[in-house]
Amino acid sequence: MWRSCLRLRHAGRRLLNPPRGALTASVRPGPNPLIPARAYAPPTERKRFYQNVSITQGEGGFEINLDHRKLKTPQAKLFTVPSEALAIAVATEWDSQQDTIKFYAMHLTTLCNTSLDNPTQRNKDQLIRAAVKFLDTDTICYRVEEPATLVELQKNEWDPIIEWAEKRYDVEIGSSTSIMGPSIPARTREVLVSHLASYNVWALQGIEFVATQLKSLVLTLGLMDLRLTVEQAVLLSRLEEEYQIQKWGNIKWAHDYELQELQARTAAGTLFVHLCSESTTVNHKLLQP
Repeated sequence: MWRSCLRLRHAGRRLLNPPRGALTASVRPGPNPLIPARAYAPPTERKRFYQNVSITQGEGGFEINLDHRKLKTPQAKLFTVPSEALAIAVATEWDSQQDTIKFYAMHLTTLCNTSLDNPTQRNKDQLIRAAVKFLDTDTICYRVEEPATLVELQKNEWDPIIEWAEKRYDVEIGSSTSIMGPSIPARTREVLVSHLASYNVWALQGIEFVATQLKSLVLTLGLMDLRLTVEQAVLLSRLEEEYQIQKWGNIKWAHDYELQELQARTAAGTLFVHLCSESTTVNHKLLQP
């Protein structure tokens, strides 16, 4: 997945040139309602203050350099990521900024800052349980009783995903029209906790981020296992809203903007998880323009 992204951005060897200096640059975030409260919320915009972006490998991992300044986190830690693939993706995010840096659209940088600084001080077990908790309010597990057309739509679109997850993980999930939602068996939680434990802490930050966007752990697992594309997962998470729009109409620009923003955040979170699960280094031949 990340290879296609890198080829599209033509990152090339330019991102791999080492800096000549060792000055530092810290970008501090501010509030943004689009980002979950647990993650850093970046400021809106800032004039671009650098010309070139590169990455270097240090003792703790791969670093991002803006001109000759090393990027730092909001808590003034050295911005260091565990894999070269993730470093290139983040560097591409910074390099793609034009005259104005749009921090609110730099989701990979925000996720890295959250993983590095861990502002809520949660450990791996807490991150896993936070993700599994989404089962209690999972979007595709809550069903309506009417109108019949929406009932049928939910059954046709959501049931296959639930059935896939139940078969894939050998668990019971189900669905319900009750306001309390389905009763999730304890074994289901235990199995998913065990599965999520196979991910590292960085990837778990991304999984929770995606689940927050989709309001669904089941859809998130479908994304991580490549059962769903980002576009499919987003539309499934918005099924009832899309149904109402088809029936009653919508303000086109507002709907399109919201949909694109959700797709962008979901795609970034999914890419982040996969890049955090990749090997440390990449084959540089793939980075040729």
